[in-house]
Amino acid sequence: MRNHRHSNGIDAGPETLRAPRGEFLTFGLPLIEEDEVAEVLATLRSGWLGTGPRTRTFEQRFADFIGVPHAVALNSCTAGLHLALDVLGIGPGDEVIVPALTFAATANVVCHVGATPIFADVEFATGNLAPAEVEAAISPRTRAIIPVHFAGRPCDMNALMAIAKRHSLHVVEDAAHATESWYHGQKIGAIGDMAAFSFYSTKNLVTGEGGMVTTHDGAWADALRIRGLHGISRDAWKRYSAAGYQPYEVLYPGFKYNMTDMQAALGLPQLAKLERNWLRRERLWQLYQQALARHDELVLPAPDEPGTKHARHLYTILIDLNRLTVDRYGFIDAMRQHNIGTGVHFEPLHLQPYYRERFGYRVGQFPHAEEIGRRTVSLPLSPKMTEDDAWDVVSAVRRVLAQVAR
Repeated sequence: MRNHRHSNGIDAGPETLRAPRGEFLTFGLPLIEEDEVAEVLATLRSGWLGTGPRTRTFEQRFADFIGVPHAVALNSCTAGLHLALDVLGIGPGDEVIVPALTFAATANVVCHVGATPIFADVEFATGNLAPAEVEAAISPRTRAIIPVHFAGRPCDMNALMAIAKRHSLHVVEDAAHATESWYHGQKIGAIGDMAAFSFYSTKNLVTGEGGMVTTHDGAWADALRIRGLHGISRDAWKRYSAAGYQPYEVLYPGFKYNMTDMQAALGLPQLAKLERNWLRRERLWQLYQQALARHDELVLPAPDEPGTKHARHLYTILIDLNRLTVDRYGFIDAMRQHNIGTGVHFEPLHLQPYYRERFGYRVGQFPHAEEIGRRTVSLPLSPKMTEDDAWDVVSAVRRVLAQVAR
């Protein structure tokens, strides 16, 4: 039976569950429309596929969007985090504080520069770095903090920046989830020393693969650009332009991290539609918040802090394992059987084999990260989804809870 809707768009209850969905709802599907297709075709026809004029335009428009003078386009957020630490001169003997609940890249890049990742616990209600835990983790070797704006919710940047200032630390924001986020009058990406954004295919702004680093510092931006393209001199991409061959110099043993015009061609139309797509996800977010609120087996995302804007990248629930007969993966498998794809954000990183064996981390050190890591499930949230899709998700959650309740 189809759902009976109240005037606010929320259904009447479990007795009006939908019939099981026939087609699988893939988690994180991007919305690609005709203007993206046209821009990619125009790029193909231009003959300039690598780093070129579209990449530079994308950088300029993204910098304007964030409200900073400099943005450097790269092939991933991971590349951006790595280059940021490299440009800041962080290396062997240094320590960088990262959240214990994050994707592998946040800590991997610390290892890439030869430094040591120091995990700190997160706030249970938000999944973001807990400032008190950051302060407790600081040592004479600490050089930087990497706050992750988990799911698109801004971290407590006032507290983190104050800690950084007291201890003369750099702040590199992992803004992979936070393209549209605001924090008390400032865009995320304009607060720390540098910020790295992700344009992976599941993100709010999609280029397939890709990323961007934003900063107020022109010297850092120049260094990012040079080190991200083999360490060869600035604007070396122009050496094959109509101006003729341009000699270059190798200034640093750099990396192959540049964005291509093919990626930027996707990014330019996406950037123009960010607010529209955010409003679509906001509607789905509020639908979930209202429709799932009465289920005691679930903990829903906390309300937004006044004065902030959540990017609505991920809608993460926590399941109460004491009320269910299955663990988190049993819940996910049951959702899959109802043709709903889900995600896990994230497994606690300090318990992954490499970090456990290399640095000696163990169970019990970061209880909030571990508790979230055991219980978290991300439900589909994409501007490509319709409200009918979201109701299918709600119906599947209710069916699964009824099946696996103790």
